[in-house]
Amino acid sequence: MELNDDFDLDGMLKDIDAAPVDHAPVSAAPARPARDMSHFLRKIPVTLTLEVGSADISLADLVNIGQGSVLELDKLAGEPLDIKVNGSVIGRAEVVVAGDNYGLRVVELNDLDLDTLAP
Repeated sequence: MELNDDFDLDGMLKDIDAAPVDHAPVSAAPARPARDMSHFLRKIPVTLTLEVGSADISLADLVNIGQGSVLELDKLAGEPLDIKVNGSVIGRAEVVVAGDNYGLRVVELNDLDLDTLAP
């Protein structure tokens, strides 16, 4: 089967090179108020977690964990827990009961830096 290739790339490039170029400055679009961006950012979903603590253990200890095992975490009992948004610590909180669910009571909140919260 014979292909008929009528596409002329060289000719198109010559036409582009020969076309007059307008060197007039491009006017910038009017700046949107910061409020519009803030409104947009407020709609982006994030994951908020309350981290009880963590533990560094060996793989050998991990495979020996079974029902009833107890692992000591790096937080003291009664110490406020870390509030994280997308993995970044934004503050500390205490666990409370909210209706039939657990909740959190914020005890410390850092300044929110949107750059660190982005996924």
